[in-house]
This record gives sequence, C-alpha cells and structure tokens, in this order.
Amino acid sequence: MNREGGEPHPGFTLVTRVLRKGDGQGRVNYEIAKEAVRRGVRVVAVSTEIAPDLLDDPLVTWREVRTGRIPSNLLRELAFAARSKRLLRKRPPGPILSNGCATPVAADVNACHFVHSSWLASPVHPSRLVKGAAGAYQRLYSEVNARLERSAYSKAGLVVSVSEQVRRELAAAGIPAERIVTVTNGVDSDEFRPGPPDRPRFGLPEGVPLALFAGDIRSPRKNLDAVLRALPDAPGVHLAVAGWLESSPYPAMAAGLGISDRVHFLGNVREMPLLMRSCDLFAFPSRYEACSLVMLEALASGLPILTSRTTGGAELVPEDGGFLMNDPDDVGAVVDALRRTGSRAELDARSARSREAALPLRWDSMAAKYLKLLGVA
Repeated sequence: MNREGGEPHPGFTLVTRVLRKGDGQGRVNYEIAKEAVRRGVRVVAVSTEIAPDLLDDPLVTWREVRTGRIPSNLLRELAFAARSKRLLRKRPPGPILSNGCATPVAADVNACHFVHSSWLASPVHPSRLVKGAAGAYQRLYSEVNARLERSAYSKAGLVVSVSEQVRRELAAAGIPAERIVTVTNGVDSDEFRPGPPDRPRFGLPEGVPLALFAGDIRSPRKNLDAVLRALPDAPGVHLAVAGWLESSPYPAMAAGLGISDRVHFLGNVREMPLLMRSCDLFAFPSRYEACSLVMLEALASGLPILTSRTTGGAELVPEDGGFLMNDPDDVGAVVDALRRTGSRAELDARSARSREAALPLRWDSMAAKYLKLLGVA
C-alpha cells in the first residue's frame, strides 16, 4: 500500500550503476528513489549497488547487475550496459529513467551528470598529461563514453542537464534544445548549515583565515594546483585539503612552494559538514565540472565559494556570495579571493548570501522535478 493508504503507483524503472549515498550520481538517484517511495510510487532499480534502506522498502524491486570481477572500469561499464539491456528486454511497465550510457535501451528521461566529449576536449584531460598505456586508456575511456552517451541521449524522450553548463554542452553535441531540461542537483541544507566550528577536531589552527579544498587530489581536473600556486602571495592564509592522498602529487608541490606549514592535508574526511563549518572559504576552481555536490554542500554551509564561471553549477553562486573567476587558471584571481578571507565583515555578508542561495535546492524539491518529468507524480 502507498503511504496514504491507496494502491501504489505502478511506478518507473531507474537504471544507474550505483544507487546509494557517497557517490555523486548515486546520491542523486537515491534521493529520487526515496522521494518516489515516500509518495507511494513503485521503483524498479537496475543497478550494481543499492542502499540497504531502499532494498528493504516493499515498493522497491532490485534487479542486480553484477560486474565486480571485471578488470577495468570501462569494461565494467560496458558489461553493465549489456546486462541492463538484457534485463530490460521485456520493457517494464511505466517510464524508464536512465543515466548517461547506463543502458542502450531508449529511456523516457535520461540524466546527464557528466559530458565526456567536453572533458575529452579539455587541455588537462589525462590523455594529454600522462604518457604510455595509462594515457591511452584514459583517452579510450572518454571516447567510448562520449560515443555511447550521444547515442543514449539521441534516443531519450527528454535529457536532463544538471547545470546550465551541461545544457550548453549537450546542445553543442547536437541534442535539440527543446528536449533538454535543466534540473540542478540537490543538497541537504539541514545537514550542511552554518554553525559552531571545531578546528581542533581536524588538527587545524585557530585564529587564522582558513580556506577549504575538497575533491579528487590525484588529478589536475579539480585544479588544486592553482590554489597552491596562489598561496605564497596570500600570507597568513591557511588551506585545508580533503581528499584521498594516495598517489597525489600535491603534498610535494606544497613543499616545493615552501607552504607546507600552511597546507593541511586531511585525507578522506567523514565529518564534512563540521569541516565546512570550521572554514572561511571554499576554494573550488575546477577545470571541468558538471554540477559538483560538494560545491552545493559548501553553499548550504554558508561558505563563500571561489570558482570559475565555466564550472557547472557556478550559476548558483550569487555574485555577492562568492568569488567568480572567468578563467580557472587565473592565479591572480585566486590570490585576491584568498587575501579577502581576512575581512570578517565581508565574509559574513557573503556567507549569508551563499546560504540563502542554497535553501531552494533541497533534495525533495529536486526529486519531485524528476518524478514530474517521468509523469509519476
């Protein structure tokens, strides 16, 4: 029975490799599924992983796609698409929500969380920076995904772009504008909110301006290098870095720049809401982004955001609530933003605007838009 006592809605099929928190695309789809079952809508989940609370819900049917023993991410993704196609051979009742090239079966709604053709064109794509087999694999991975994405989007009834940047990239890839709908990713503004800091919890210094960088610090895509290059010209400012440290070149870079005493590499951080409440600025000059959840979390935490206008989701950062750069590699603009972290009054004003901009971006609001596009709510 549904949550209001009537018969459950026949529902829809959701195709995504991961359906749980802790994964960007997986979290978006998790919230869509949670909102569906809250409304009494059945969900058939075609995925490799699923959150335990969804698996236990009587309105959720899981069709597992196993790919664990396949040796590379590219081959796992190709296997997932082939196996999902077999599972959907007898098209289920109700519409299909897919994600990128998760399945070759035509979807009623297909959500675009990353545009591989745009990333492939980037001057910092790994194939341009890494020699040998590793670089060749990265190029092959992006080329195959770009080709399969174009095919999947061309067959979809509607394509969801998760930011205005992605909408422009889809249009440039040949998807008709009238078939593209922008639905921004969501954020839990109760979990991520302004509040008392606790720098000692993370071994961070008190009484100093503190910027935060969070993301992949093993590749140049997120652009930690621009923040590190700016730090010598922003005396007194410290930087907390959250991200997986194994194989990261950036601790050595910080040492070479003579700023190791002001850069605090924290590794993976589980208490991200508390860490954000303990910092003054979120530095995120990413060179390519669709719509990063961590940027929305920083916005909800009331952190002024330093990012590039070319970053997906930058349109959500108010002009007076952040520091928007025209070029992610403009180190001078990063220096200017870092220096201004010493002005408490300015940061407090920008913090209030950031928080205000995040409040409409609740997960349930985002999920409701997807359900409406699917015609099930």
